[in-house]
Order: sequence, then structure tokens, then C-alpha cells
Amino acid sequence: MATIYEVHPVAPQRDRIEKITKALKDGAVMLYPTDTVYAIGCDLNSKSGVERVRQIKQLSNDKPLTFLCSSLSNITDYAAVSDEAYRIIKRLIPGPYTFLLPATKLVPRLVMSPKRKTTGIRVPDQRLCFTLLEALGNPIISTSAHITTDDEGAAPVPASKAESFGKAELFDCFSKLVDVIVDDGSDPGYQVSTILDLTQSEPIVVRRGLGWEAVAVWEKD
Repeated sequence: MATIYEVHPVAPQRDRIEKITKALKDGAVMLYPTDTVYAIGCDLNSKSGVERVRQIKQLSNDKPLTFLCSSLSNITDYAAVSDEAYRIIKRLIPGPYTFLLPATKLVPRLVMSPKRKTTGIRVPDQRLCFTLLEALGNPIISTSAHITTDDEGAAPVPASKAESFGKAELFDCFSKLVDVIVDDGSDPGYQVSTILDLTQSEPIVVRRGLGWEAVAVWEKD
């Protein structure tokens, strides 16, 4: 059974954050809230953790996994960022956006797209996520826990029931699948992030999600 940590949404308790990040460093998989939906995650550098996340989401190795970074400078460690992409990302973060970018050698093969050598990165507008990233010192895998999309595998929660699931039901569903559940008092969200492909000279909106109106001007017909 997963260990549940109740944390303050604005001022997360240091001792609980330390216990969570220690577990992540040891390979734990967690269920945690973001600024969009509850996500399944682990330390980016934990091969066993990443493999378990893929198993939970029934996600094949040819599908990339998104991960969270703490800042734009942190993003540039894990992705090649052009001047134009830099300006766009700087304007939009923190927020509900996933940026597709060319991956650097710091991104594990098990995480990136094997064909395109790209990766998806987010900088969420959420205090808990930032605190976890700061304490862990590594990016954190972030794939939606209860929303099913073609690119993100199959959620353990049946798609037909996902939007009717409350937090208690979500926690119960994942209690035997993950090691840690982080509860900051928020309810599960049902709007995913907007995905922006920044691998080309012109940005492309791959998926409309939260905040897509701010980038709609770039969307191609």
C-alpha cells in the first residue's frame, strides 16, 4: 500500500518533502498533483521508476514521457533551445504548457522519443511541484494519472469514469500501484496541458489544453 503524505499547498512541510524525495531517489513512483491533473511520476534518473511508470500507463517504449523542470535554465540542461523557443518558453512559464524540444544527452533513452530524439518538458505553476524539484535536484516524470490520450498510454482509471472520479476514489485506485501519494488538498483536474512543438522554426500547437488561447495565434490550419 502506498504511503500518503498530506502537505500544505503553499508552504509544504520540509520533513515530509524530504521523506518524499528520499523515496524518489530510491526508485519510488508517486501519484501527485500538478497545475493541470494528478500525475504519476518518479525521479527522471531512476530507470526502475521510469519502467514502472510505463507499466502503470501501459505505455510502450516508443512513446516519450514528459518531465518537469524547475526553470528555463534547467530546461536548457535537458534540451536544445533555439533563440525563438527561448523567447516563447520564457513568456509562458510557469504554466500549463508542455514543450517538445530536441533532447540532450542528459535525457535517458527510456524517456525521450527514440525516433525523433525529442523530449517533452514542463515548468508547472504549482508550489508543491517546485518544492519537490528543488529538494530532489532532478527533473520529475509527469504523465497524467486519470486522463487517457493516444500519446500517454492507458490510465488505470476507466476513461468512461475518469471525470466522475473524486480524490478518494483516485487514491484508492492507485494505492496498490504506486509507493507514494502526495495530497495537497486539491481535487483531481480534468484539463491537460497545451503541447507546443518547438523543434522547428515555427511553433506548432500539437494539443489544445489549458492556456491554449495564449498561443492560438501560432496555430496553423
